[in-house]
Amino acid sequence: MITLLAFVGAIALLVVFHEFGHYWVARRCGVKVLRFSLGFGNVIYSKRFANSTFDKAQDRGTEWVISAIPLGGYVKMLDEREEEVAPEDLPYAFNRKPVLQRMAIVVAGPLANFLLAIVLYWGLFIHGVPGLKPTLGDVPQGTPAAIAQMQSGETILSINGETIPSWQELHWMLLKLALRQDPGQAASPFATSGGSGQALQQGEVKIEAQSASGTPLFHLLDISGLEAKDLDGDFLDKLGLHLYQPVVLPVIGSVAADSVAQRAGLQEGDHILRANGATMQRWMDVVEVIRAHPGQTVQLDVQRGALTLHITVVPQAVAESGKTVGKIGAGPKVDEAAWQAMFTEVSYGPLEALTQSLRKTWETSAISLQMLGKMVMGEVSMKNLSGPITIADYAGQSAKMGVVAYLSFLALISISLGVLNLLPIPLLDGGHLLYYVAELVKGSPASERAWEIGQKIGIALLGTLMVFAIYNDINRFVSG
Repeated sequence: MITLLAFVGAIALLVVFHEFGHYWVARRCGVKVLRFSLGFGNVIYSKRFANSTFDKAQDRGTEWVISAIPLGGYVKMLDEREEEVAPEDLPYAFNRKPVLQRMAIVVAGPLANFLLAIVLYWGLFIHGVPGLKPTLGDVPQGTPAAIAQMQSGETILSINGETIPSWQELHWMLLKLALRQDPGQAASPFATSGGSGQALQQGEVKIEAQSASGTPLFHLLDISGLEAKDLDGDFLDKLGLHLYQPVVLPVIGSVAADSVAQRAGLQEGDHILRANGATMQRWMDVVEVIRAHPGQTVQLDVQRGALTLHITVVPQAVAESGKTVGKIGAGPKVDEAAWQAMFTEVSYGPLEALTQSLRKTWETSAISLQMLGKMVMGEVSMKNLSGPITIADYAGQSAKMGVVAYLSFLALISISLGVLNLLPIPLLDGGHLLYYVAELVKGSPASERAWEIGQKIGIALLGTLMVFAIYNDINRFVSG
């Protein structure tokens, strides 16, 4: 129910903002708006309000409606191409307006979505956005991070001179830099770093960090080895960058009722020393052994106070992500203070927050377009497309995490909606803009035949995208 309400609420808010952008500019341009609809299909509620802009004797006002299918919306304007228009209403018809006014009306919808994202991010940055400190965990040998002499425990302060306040921002910055790479360009000097005096080479980024003891550190991280396909997953893993996490010892902190662990006699506070003879140093060592032995006997050596016990468990076989794993129903003892120390809060003053919100909206839009371009070129998998099922799932997850997470989700989806609608695809706002630009160039409107062909192309393209997106949604749902 939370997921459903969060999803419907998100769609309603984003659609209302988008369509109100069209509506507001249309009214400013003197266009008569016949209907403002939230949703498609049959009308389940309607209310009509008169417009003072027009002759009330001739104008029945705008009909504001809620329709049955809450997956979009529309603004219906007076237009001779859709219905016969009375002679006295011709000055108020959309198609009779100058082409620049029509372009302004069309682009107002996506711009409203960008404006909503800016406002949301502005408020979030003033309030404070929780994040994880950009502190490195283990750095595997042979990775670009290890070659750059980066070490576990150091905290990233900046990348190419831009402050990195959180792990999320580190991920975002490196994604942006990776997308800018020209994979066909040979290594050559393109900039000079400050501070360390080292010359940056093609594909290198300058990292300023601080060791656990507070010593300033500088690194040149080579990201040129990243390929477009790496961006489908966790590309930071290929670079050797892992988030620091406090060590969780193999000590049991909770035992589920009527679980394998409880029936075997395991208790809270038990320290697991060995599993099938292998020494257990971390809780994840225990998890790996248990998961690898579904339905098989696992011998545990457990320290309980001054006693060392030998306990046999047979992990329950559970299907997970297409494979069978073992589980016993025990959880670790966690040092809450150590985990809380990993978190930080990023906040700014009102003016700086506005600057940051503009930057965030611009960069998110640019990265979305770059990823779409790489999908079209076949450089990035179409698996990155998401449809309504995934969006609904994320809406529910973010709503459960709190107001800040949900508003961040709304801002991201609002930007995505704005970018999508500006694509030069007929049926979308960007497609209409394309026709109006052509009209500006040639001096006359596109023919009805051109509009008809464009509509068919648009339906085919959007239909294909939707099939891919829903297929990905179902595949993610099935595979977990």
